[in-house]
Amino acid sequence: MTSLDKPTSDTDQSHRTDPQLTGGRHAAQQDAESKAVTEAALFEAFGGVRGMVETVLPGLLFVTIFTINKNLNASAIAALAVSLVLVVVRLIRRDTVKHAFSGVFGVAFGILFAKMTGDAKDFYLPGMLYTLGLSVAYIATAVAGVPLIGLILGPVFKENLSWRTRNPGRKKAYTRASYAWGFILLAKCAILFPLYWWADTTQFGWVLIALKIPPFLLAVYLTWIFLAKAPPPIDVFAEMEAEEQAEKERKAQAAAAVRDPEA
Repeated sequence: MTSLDKPTSDTDQSHRTDPQLTGGRHAAQQDAESKAVTEAALFEAFGGVRGMVETVLPGLLFVTIFTINKNLNASAIAALAVSLVLVVVRLIRRDTVKHAFSGVFGVAFGILFAKMTGDAKDFYLPGMLYTLGLSVAYIATAVAGVPLIGLILGPVFKENLSWRTRNPGRKKAYTRASYAWGFILLAKCAILFPLYWWADTTQFGWVLIALKIPPFLLAVYLTWIFLAKAPPPIDVFAEMEAEEQAEKERKAQAAAAVRDPEA
């Protein structure tokens, strides 16, 4: 039996590399990295756990105090105070304050509406109108081919608007995600607005608090799913840096040629 006829031992086979297996592992690693990057970007864009706490806490404090003593002023002061404390904490820690500031503005407008009408339930009305407007914006921009979620996340992924013309796979993912956000928020409004008319302030407040996080988490999860399956973003900042570096090298070569024309 020649050497070519001899059966290959398990030890010899273990040292051979299966291209398909290697390619599969590489693809799986890239997929895991893509999902991790997408998850990190979503947390950055939407504030993560702290952002959710800052969104829920003022309203939770308002409805808790109002449930106990039915005092609009005490509830409003407590909600505004905790919103300001959250901003101060972020300033001290030198973190981004956009989520905390948005909470302050939301609470301030809610207090203004409630004080103008004398109805504590109107504390929640500005936030409801904002949610309704946001749902319409998500759906309208998706229909128009400029999905809002892409405008929000493009800078986070360092791709800006390159997805619109250069990366159709990501544009499709952003469009799907925008539809998801729009219809989820619209469904939330379909629950809240009828309750606003017939439920009392305490009942309505607790239902609204219960609906703060779950729809948000569902929308974020669907966005993560869509983007994790999409092509990777085009890093336009890296491209600009590469172009600047190439331009510097061209200028340096031209200057060298002028100094030494015989080179």
